[in-house]
Amino acid sequence: MKKEKIINEYFHGLEAASYEKVIRLFAKDAIVYSPLYGKIEAQKFYKDLFADTNDSKITLKNVFINPQNPNVAAAHFFYDWTLKDGSKAPFECVDVFTFDDKSDLIKTLTIIYDTAKTRKAFDQTQNLKTK
Repeated sequence: MKKEKIINEYFHGLEAASYEKVIRLFAKDAIVYSPLYGKIEAQKFYKDLFADTNDSKITLKNVFINPQNPNVAAAHFFYDWTLKDGSKAPFECVDVFTFDDKSDLIKTLTIIYDTAKTRKAFDQTQNLKTK
């Protein structure tokens, strides 16, 4: 499957909060590096993320494939995220994808954005989960 197609499918699944649609694009041992969740197995990350999400809208702005290493790609997008408690936590982001060269599945995903505007709402939601 072409990398750009995988990335587009990823964002459709992410916006729909469909664990099945998203996780099938990842290798079994895939890792996500998230500013909010830390270094985490992809399977756990998406279960946690979707449990914390009420709604999301994604505006994909650009997809970049590294011409020197076609197993690395990046996507620039706006993530209009609504947390489970209704708090809004929108942000602009870049995701860096590293693909397995044999299977074309995602091996690592590094999420890059400034959490200054999202951290407070996210932490409040996490505190509600532990009470």
